[in-house]
Amino acid sequence: MKKLFNIIAVLLLISTSGVMAQQTPGKVSTPTKIIGIAKDMKTGDPVAYATAALYVAGSETNIAGAVADGDGKFFITGMDPGTYDLKLSFLGFETKTILGIQVSSMTVDVNIGEIEMTDEGLALEEVTVQGQRDLIEERVDRTIYKAENDKTTAGGDGTDVLRRVPMLSVDLDGNVSMRGSTNITVLIDGRPSAIAASSITDALKQIPADEIKSVEVITSPSAKYDAEGTSGVINIITKKNNLQGMSANIRTGTGLRGSDFGLNASARKGKFGFTLGGFGRAGYNTPGGFENMQVVTNPDNSISTVLQSADTKRDYLFGRYNFGADYEINQYNFLTAAVNFGIRNSKNNQNNFLTQNFLDGDLVRNALRETNTKDNSNSIDVSLNYTRTFEEKGKEISVLTLYSRNNQENSFVNTLFEEDMSTIDSRLKNDNPSKNEEFTIQLDLVEPLGKDGNSILEYGAKNILRKAYSDFAYFQADGADGDYVENLNPSFNNEFSYDQNVTAGYLSYTATLFKNYTIKPGIRYEYTTINADFKTESAAVDIPSYGTFVPSLNLSRKLANGNMIKAAYNRRISRPSLRYLNPNIDSSNPLQVSQGNPELSPEYTDNYELGYSTFFKSTMVSFSGFFRNTTGSIQSVRTVQDDGVIYTSFDNIGHENAVGTNIFTNISISNKFSLNGSVDAYYAMLDNGLTDPLYAASNEGFVVSGRLFGNYTLPKNWQVQVFTFARGRSVQLQGSSGGFAAYGMGINKQFDEKRGSIGFGADNFLAKEFRMKNEIITPTIVQNSTNIMRNMNFKINFSYRIGKLSVDQKPRKKKSINNDDLKEGGSGAGTVEMTQNK
Repeated sequence: MKKLFNIIAVLLLISTSGVMAQQTPGKVSTPTKIIGIAKDMKTGDPVAYATAALYVAGSETNIAGAVADGDGKFFITGMDPGTYDLKLSFLGFETKTILGIQVSSMTVDVNIGEIEMTDEGLALEEVTVQGQRDLIEERVDRTIYKAENDKTTAGGDGTDVLRRVPMLSVDLDGNVSMRGSTNITVLIDGRPSAIAASSITDALKQIPADEIKSVEVITSPSAKYDAEGTSGVINIITKKNNLQGMSANIRTGTGLRGSDFGLNASARKGKFGFTLGGFGRAGYNTPGGFENMQVVTNPDNSISTVLQSADTKRDYLFGRYNFGADYEINQYNFLTAAVNFGIRNSKNNQNNFLTQNFLDGDLVRNALRETNTKDNSNSIDVSLNYTRTFEEKGKEISVLTLYSRNNQENSFVNTLFEEDMSTIDSRLKNDNPSKNEEFTIQLDLVEPLGKDGNSILEYGAKNILRKAYSDFAYFQADGADGDYVENLNPSFNNEFSYDQNVTAGYLSYTATLFKNYTIKPGIRYEYTTINADFKTESAAVDIPSYGTFVPSLNLSRKLANGNMIKAAYNRRISRPSLRYLNPNIDSSNPLQVSQGNPELSPEYTDNYELGYSTFFKSTMVSFSGFFRNTTGSIQSVRTVQDDGVIYTSFDNIGHENAVGTNIFTNISISNKFSLNGSVDAYYAMLDNGLTDPLYAASNEGFVVSGRLFGNYTLPKNWQVQVFTFARGRSVQLQGSSGGFAAYGMGINKQFDEKRGSIGFGADNFLAKEFRMKNEIITPTIVQNSTNIMRNMNFKINFSYRIGKLSVDQKPRKKKSINNDDLKEGGSGAGTVEMTQNK
């Protein structure tokens, strides 16, 4: 769809028609405007960024011009009263001419309404996959998944949506990966979120699927983006209404494993716009379990074996609430403000947690315990942004600000029973309140170059101040009623603060060469200072400051019939997030203890990519290949303590290489039936770089995943959709993570002139449970574990929209801050960016 042409197409447009869009020298602008909306005759969609040129009637004398915004709306100023002709053009459409436009007053606007443009069948910088409702769109530097057209995710969350996106993989625990890398960045509505900085998995679970408009996987970000993220940026766009009037939408759903309720409202009057929304989701009695066998070779060559098993149950309550406002000061000045709140309460219980210890095959100890874990958080994001545009097309200055905070409360209680398995012997409690804060200010400037506008210069600066705080303590109690006594060991009780300041500047240049070529080089420099310390001076941490140059280069060439080939190189940096830094000792499983390392350094990655998109008849195919090299990779380090406990920490000791490909295709079998699918495959090579045979580790192998989506339209506004995803065994440095599969289907009926809809869905309805097997192998440790997920679900969803809307001028494009420079947990190789539908 031409509505979604990317910025490169806009630059091509400027290069071919920029002269027309200039006012005649010396002409004085007047309040009078000629207003219109460019529409696609075939689909009714706006033709974003169409060029409108105004001529003296019956001549080729150009008077003035304008470029439409993202909704196809344009207005032309700078003409005297008289009679004019207007020509509307855009790549892929036939030029539309409107004759005899009368401007009779210097103060009264002339509204010529909607102008329908005819598609001439030419697609250049983007290839949109056609079907009953488009699901995938390919652009020069990204793949876009249009989640609003997928009804199988109704009642789900962001995790369910990302499972359907090409190049992404989401495991059963909600960990996200792209092209095999867990180093991803997630942005929400074009902005970072404190909850995403702490845990991408948690952030996705707080976003309802029904509020996600689309997901952009940016595999080769330019210098304008933060340097973080091994393979790029994931941009999740949420829905937002910019129409005149008032509207409200209510939706609810209930299912076997959870229920949800949401309400969104919007209002716009003249230059003011407001949005208000909220969503809550609850899950109850989500069952599961795990089994674990670990074999340790002791220094005296004896063999210690531990068998563990437990049943699990999870209850949760998520909520996300937002308020936004925007104001168009005048034609060239625009303000936006937004506040987002998030809450998360999660309880996880491990019952019948049985541990059996064997020495050389003989049972030496039985232990029964229960573990109750709480993971609660609340977050707030506040932004205020100003944008200044100019009469010169494409020129823009913006100042963006953001304050983001996430408060977390993590705790667990281990209850140990005596040998009779019914009397409580002791209890161990860990409290770990923590806080993440970010203060960001960003300045961006866009400057068209050349009188033909066939090149553009982007430059700017940014500062991010982060403050992370962790207060952790352990308490011991005897029996069922004994008082908790604090452990005074500073390794178990302490306060940790981590302040990070990142100052960056960037320069990016885009040019169109020889008509069919586009080149976009860029350079970014980031300087990082860190202060980290504990409450105890003896444990102070000294981390030196460092600077990093990050180059990038994107190339593309248009071929015949809309085919496109593209190539890219970029260098990335991955700073460790609080998940890797937090020195709190996690001993919820006392035989597998883990702890962060506050002295971690960033890791660096070089990415190379080559892609090709083509389409023929009713089929579209996209190929891409990549090579990734990471140095200073943050890897887990596992050691066995004298009491047989496996201790896990992190260090910059590894390097990773990966080479792989992605193939995506869409087939429109008929105007009622379409299929699309993708296959991702890569070969991973990992090495921790150590020479000590007790700790040296390396591994390599193929990882393959795939997905398939089907859509069938029935009469009378009924629609059926099915989806399935599968991932094979995943290669890790010390072992592997087992494969898994997920699937779902939905049927949806629209009614009351499509104001309302009701649907039924089912997830994983053929399997009672999924078992995901993991393996860790070192010279001294062999561990086999199985995670059991029982996530069969049946659900009913309902939504209804009230209110009356009318099309009016859309405000200038809103801009927002993207902080995407922290290495996160999960499983991805890109950056996930969540941006608001502007």
